[in-house]
Amino acid sequence: MTINEAPDIGRLQELPLSSPTFSYLPQTWGWAVLAALALAVIALFYLRRRLRWQRDRYRRQALISLAVIEQQFEDPLRRVAALREVPGLVKRVALSIQGEESVASLRGEQWQVFLQRHASLPIPNDLALQLAELAYQPSERLAALKTEQLRELLNVCRQWIEAHHVAV
Repeated sequence: MTINEAPDIGRLQELPLSSPTFSYLPQTWGWAVLAALALAVIALFYLRRRLRWQRDRYRRQALISLAVIEQQFEDPLRRVAALREVPGLVKRVALSIQGEESVASLRGEQWQVFLQRHASLPIPNDLALQLAELAYQPSERLAALKTEQLRELLNVCRQWIEAHHVAV
């Protein structure tokens, strides 16, 4: 190339990139062990959460059923039928608790003791009696109960379903 010639950009060549003078891989095996431990802890945490989520499936389904019952409760024509479903729902939840085989035969005071034993929050001392009345009272008497009292009973049942203790 002479001095009078205009430079041609097409004749330029790209410079090769140099390789780094250091390695991106850890130099000691300790980092690999630490990474493996971190992965194991994450996997263990994931498995425990997944097992708990699967184990609590009955609880989520019961809460959905209770929400449907609460919607039907607001309709005066379906109120009595909705209230009659509540004791059976609570009993099904109790039957779903693992390690409790004799729940089906519990009645009266034994049923109340069971509900209190598994409750994480205080429940009324007559919850079992209230549930029995919902199941067996004549429809006329059930329809005559105060709405606030029934809403409170539904809230107690919701709290029990949400937070009852399960032996692990």
